[in-house]
Amino acid sequence: MGKKIDRIRAEPDREPRTQYAALPWRKRADGAVEILLITSRESRRWVIPKGWPMRDKEPGPCAAQEAFEEAGVVGPTRRKALGQYHYDKRLRSGRLQHVRVQVYALEVREERDIWPEMTERDRNWTTPAEASTLVDEPELKTLLGKFKG
Repeated sequence: MGKKIDRIRAEPDREPRTQYAALPWRKRADGAVEILLITSRESRRWVIPKGWPMRDKEPGPCAAQEAFEEAGVVGPTRRKALGQYHYDKRLRSGRLQHVRVQVYALEVREERDIWPEMTERDRNWTTPAEASTLVDEPELKTLLGKFKG
């Protein structure tokens, strides 16, 4: 019995950890909604800004902080999450961590020319339908494809 317990403890922790993401959006002059995607730093995949919880910040403001740092955009987030998606993140240790991402719509009121991660990421304004074809995570594809602003 002791061996079984030891083997279970050695297995990776599959309990999901939570991250908070911003879904930056704006309306064009013609009223059409656009979504901002950014590239991830390492794989250069299209993603939305996200990060781990921050001490003394509620989820929406945490997502807004990530949007500024990663995408250079500023604006209010909605109080309630738009939805969530899941993915597996490879940690520095090489282990995979299951992550649950709560997504908060962020209405972009300002797009900065200079921001903390500007040399590490590209930005792409696109329609919700196009954005849903550019990301890899199935649940995020659905969230983006249904987004109306």
